[in-house]
Parts: sequence; structure tokens; C-alpha cells
Amino acid sequence: MSDIFENISYKADEPLKKHTTMRVGGNAKYIFSPKNADEIKDIIDYCKDNEERYIIIGNGSNIIFSDEGYDGIVIKLNSLMNDYTVENDLIIAKAGCILSKLAAAARENSLTGMEFAAGIPGTLGGAVVMNAGAYGGEMKDIIEYADVLMEDGSVKRFSNSEMKFAYRESIINADEIVLSACIRLKKGNKEDIEALMNELKEKRTSKQPLEYPSSGSTFKRPEGYYAAKLIEDAGLKGYRVGGAMVSTKHSGFVINYDNASSADVVRLIDDVKKVVFEKFGVMLEPEVKIIR
Repeated sequence: MSDIFENISYKADEPLKKHTTMRVGGNAKYIFSPKNADEIKDIIDYCKDNEERYIIIGNGSNIIFSDEGYDGIVIKLNSLMNDYTVENDLIIAKAGCILSKLAAAARENSLTGMEFAAGIPGTLGGAVVMNAGAYGGEMKDIIEYADVLMEDGSVKRFSNSEMKFAYRESIINADEIVLSACIRLKKGNKEDIEALMNELKEKRTSKQPLEYPSSGSTFKRPEGYYAAKLIEDAGLKGYRVGGAMVSTKHSGFVINYDNASSADVVRLIDDVKKVVFEKFGVMLEPEVKIIR
């Protein structure tokens, strides 16, 4: 392997719990950290030619790998593809940039509109794909365009309208990879921006279990309901399976409370879905991806 990809950084038999915010999962056969689109193409071409499984991840904030690990290649974008530039009211960034880092850059340049993203632990690429949001803001509100590596190896630029943003989704599918994106913000007052970010940080700290590993909000918001309220009303706040637990601070979060296994987390998610459906007839849909 080393002679095939001598210029691309990678690790073999790497623990996936080190690369996901839930801190669960077995080992990956390989984890690659490409620097650019050409290296991503080379890795994917190798996988296709050798019938090797592969998956793209950023900060691992919305993904849960099994305890058996991943028998294939994990392509991790946030290690090296994480630089950005600020041009007037635009931030142009590679997909591996952590959102909180970009929100801080916006603040330092007196740009408003990205305050909602300061506490989202994911990367820009993943946030664009799933139209991540919080506190009334979503990526669809600030994305000017995204450059996407298509399945055929070409790179296509999608405008905001072409992305077809909806609640926690976009037009980008699993075989396409966001390489970079342009964020359009507005000039603002740095002190006001910082004050709003601090206000939202206080809300997160007081209401979310940030002291434990998690994948953030575990379930999508069902139409006409709130997932956390359904879970709490079902009597599941504090419900545990092994080391995994429904947070007592916020029922919408499944946390790694005590050295949980991936199986603990997945079973807990399944139990919550089953009980909520039995009690209220609402089928919760996980916001996190479970990779087996």
C-alpha cells in the first residue's frame, strides 16, 4: 500500500473511535487523509479497481461505525483539507474546515450570519450535504455555491438554488463529495456578533450534554413534533443500554455515558424508535448514519 500511495497520508488498522465524536467503533482497515481533489480521485479509483469499500467522513460528528470496524478505506477530509480565505463578505473554504473555526473567522472579520454554526462540531462538507442548522439558522441561508466531485470524476459547481436544500438534506448523494464551498455573509459589528455567539454558547452549555461524547442531536425533527419531547414523554429520559444513555439534560441526545460500545448506542437508538412509535405512532428517523 505504501508504494501505491507514497504521497498520501494514511494509517492502517486505525481505531475509528478516535475519529468520531461518539467515540465508538472498531478499527478501519485504512484511514486516508487526502490534501486535494486529485488525491481523493486516486483513492476512489484504487477502491473501484480493487473492489474495496470506501466512505468519506469529516469530523465524524454524524456517523457511528460498528464495533467490528470498517473493512475498507475511510477517506477523512478534515485532517488536511481545512484551509480557507476571506474575501470581503465571502468565506471560501475547503470541505474539511470545522464549522466553529469558520464561524470564528467570520466573527474576526466582522461578518454576521454564521453565528448559529459556532457550536456545530461537524465540517463544512458534511454540513452542506445535510443542510446542518441550529437556533433558526441553516447552511442554506449562507451558502453561495459548492464545488462537488461527481461520481464520474468531474467537478461541478452547484449554486445555492441548484443544491435543493431541504430539512437536513440537499441534492448531493452518497457518491458525490463536496470539495469546497463559498459562504456569503453580511458586514456586521464584531461586538454584536460575539455577543450573539456567547448567548448561543450559553444556551448550548446549559441545555446540551456537551460534557459527554455524542453525535449531537440524534434524531431528525418529525413534522409537527419535537423528537426530544416525544422521547421524554415516552419516559425514556435517562434510559440506558450498557454505556449508552438518553441524556437527562436533553432527551434528543444519545450520549456515550460510560465507555459505550457501538452496539449499545445502536440498540438504544432502536429501542427509542420502537417505544416512541408504540406510544405516539411517530417513527423517529436518526440524524446520524450507522455504518455496519
